[in-house]
Amino acid sequence: MPMRCPPLPWTSSRFGAYLLSPAKLMRCNEGAVQHQLLLDKSAPGHLFPVLDSLNQLGICAWQVNQPILDLIVSIFNDKGSDKLDIPPPLSEAPVVPVQTPGELSSWDKLSFQKEQSRCRKKAAEMYSLRMDALYKLSIANHLRDQIFWFPHNMDFRGRTYPCPPYFNHLGSDVTRALLLFAEGRPLGPNGLDWLKIHLINLTGLKKRGSLQERKQYADEIMDDIMDSADRPLTGRKWWMEADEPWQTLACCMEVTRASRSADPTKYISHFPVHQDGSCNGLQHYAALGRDEIGARSVNLMPCETPQDVYSGVAQQVEEFRKIDAKKGIKVAQVLDGFIGRKVVKQTVMTVVYGVTRYGGRLQIEKRLREMDSFPQKYVWEASHYLVQQVFNSLKEMFSGTRSIQVTSPLNSVKHCRFFLRSTVFHKETR
Repeated sequence: MPMRCPPLPWTSSRFGAYLLSPAKLMRCNEGAVQHQLLLDKSAPGHLFPVLDSLNQLGICAWQVNQPILDLIVSIFNDKGSDKLDIPPPLSEAPVVPVQTPGELSSWDKLSFQKEQSRCRKKAAEMYSLRMDALYKLSIANHLRDQIFWFPHNMDFRGRTYPCPPYFNHLGSDVTRALLLFAEGRPLGPNGLDWLKIHLINLTGLKKRGSLQERKQYADEIMDDIMDSADRPLTGRKWWMEADEPWQTLACCMEVTRASRSADPTKYISHFPVHQDGSCNGLQHYAALGRDEIGARSVNLMPCETPQDVYSGVAQQVEEFRKIDAKKGIKVAQVLDGFIGRKVVKQTVMTVVYGVTRYGGRLQIEKRLREMDSFPQKYVWEASHYLVQQVFNSLKEMFSGTRSIQVTSPLNSVKHCRFFLRSTVFHKETR
């Protein structure tokens, strides 16, 4: 649960966050001891910058966006909405068919059993999603008039997470829309423009447009934005077509209030603007390797329009495919029209975390099986071919990055050998 008071500051690897409940500084599997041993052996001064970062995140106070909460609860109580990611009640679940008396053929029995299984599975999934949503909304409603805090910890990569797992600012669209900063700040001369840009980002429109183009587009559709804010359930419902509908609606309301204020520059806003890196793992590697070409692909270099590394890799793989198709390679010919951003995204994202060709092949296989029009008999061969081309593409686009990764396993082996030697020495001297 979120805390009703500021969390205890992290002062060591074993003390911080909650007042009574224990919390781990680093998330790891139960029974894993290596992480904690390494943390204990670290000099306190080496951990202070990390602890300070977690403490800074933890002292940020939050509050519930009550108008959005009331709207979500009203839809939740009125049979939900799949389109708006509000799970419907079990009364909307498919009815499990009852076997009619009489003889059935073997084929009819099999079909009947499959339909029963499908209906039961759907009902179980609906119940799970409904209860999950109910739990999160119950927490939000409990905290609707309160100020609260999220203590933070991190994983082995150094990525930080709120300790409360169900209701936090890194959750789903619904959960994020329910949260506001408790401390407001004046928008200033450029704040309203950034809110408009953020609004267009949430809709998924103008993904390839510059920041100025996004702001201009927001000005052009201001009537739809204000209509969404004033009449969210009875108006033109423009916000419902967005990629992130609830965050879009919350931002529509904030932009409308700021625009109608006497002086938008002095308007006190509590609205959080989320920002996401462009494939963070590759960003770190490109920076470490001083890889200018790779850095440009992941938006580390100044550029008028945003770059999309996943689309870039997909285009590179498509070029490889065309060359192989001209050579008469069958799988390359079969893949014509099926290589897109979605197919390669997960593999590109996880390659910096050490995904193997085998793991990458499984990821691509899953994407290909989701395509109804793709000939399924070629899935294995196509996934094997594509993972090779994705790795080849990354090798060309991120030369500095890949060279760092090649040397990383050697450093990891040296580190493990040192750790084992130090552990044995420690045991022998006890």
